[in-house]
Amino acid sequence: MAPRGAGGPQILVITGLSGSGKTHVSRALEDVGWFCVDNLPTVLIPRFGQLIRESRELHRSALVVDIRERDFVRLFPQAYRQIKRRLQASLLFLESDEKVLLRRFSETRRPHPLAVNQPVLEGIREEKEALKPIRKMADLILDTSEYTVHELRDYIREHYDIRGEAAPLVLSVTSFGYKYGVPTEADLVFDVRFLPNPNFVPRLKRLTGSHRAVVRYLRRQSDTTAFLRRVESLLGWVLPRYVREGKSYLTVAVGCTGGRHRSVMIAEALGQDLEGRGYQVMVRHRDLRLA
Repeated sequence: MAPRGAGGPQILVITGLSGSGKTHVSRALEDVGWFCVDNLPTVLIPRFGQLIRESRELHRSALVVDIRERDFVRLFPQAYRQIKRRLQASLLFLESDEKVLLRRFSETRRPHPLAVNQPVLEGIREEKEALKPIRKMADLILDTSEYTVHELRDYIREHYDIRGEAAPLVLSVTSFGYKYGVPTEADLVFDVRFLPNPNFVPRLKRLTGSHRAVVRYLRRQSDTTAFLRRVESLLGWVLPRYVREGKSYLTVAVGCTGGRHRSVMIAEALGQDLEGRGYQVMVRHRDLRLA
């Protein structure tokens, strides 16, 4: 993903599975100052890149391209490599779980582009298989399964807002459960499964890591204090260096088994510490609703 504030025109190419949120991402980008084009024919991508190079106004542009075009899978890799050689181009690939995609197609009642004469699920699986080579080309793979429309919009605004070019490093601290997989957008991942698990304490089992009783329980553990001290020290050392290298955003992920107790408590503690250091921080608990 092209860093915010980098010099020269930038193109963000958005693709991925149908129903994964590409239209919502495009709208959110428009809201924060990007020029967006949806469903541009693949053969015109290099020409569009040339126009961007010659323009004095279009500094940040986004293209939504996907399998709606018949020859997309065959033509896209070469077209993308062409603009990549001439511009600061990056590829954002959106995806979601099958169950989530099925629900979204059911709710919107829109047909899947590959499911004209077959069930939606077969179209989803056919598309997923066809897009595997393009997925491998992506600079960032974003799984939108657990994002609401509003959360996805906020994520895009946090990471791509160009209206404040000199804005400081934006930090996302995300708690998650390893049983549901590591967040694909994570830059730094910390595993806190070594801490005592409140899930095995009957009075704490139904609570979350945001509850005072769970926080008190974990704070009383010497390993919790030692871990937080070391991680806060590490982040205090590395973050200024990320800023110096021009990084405009960073996602710190904290994982425990189910994403309900330990990771939530640690993520909130890290978020508070980072806010105290003057960073702009967004704390999110990805799997709290699933745990």
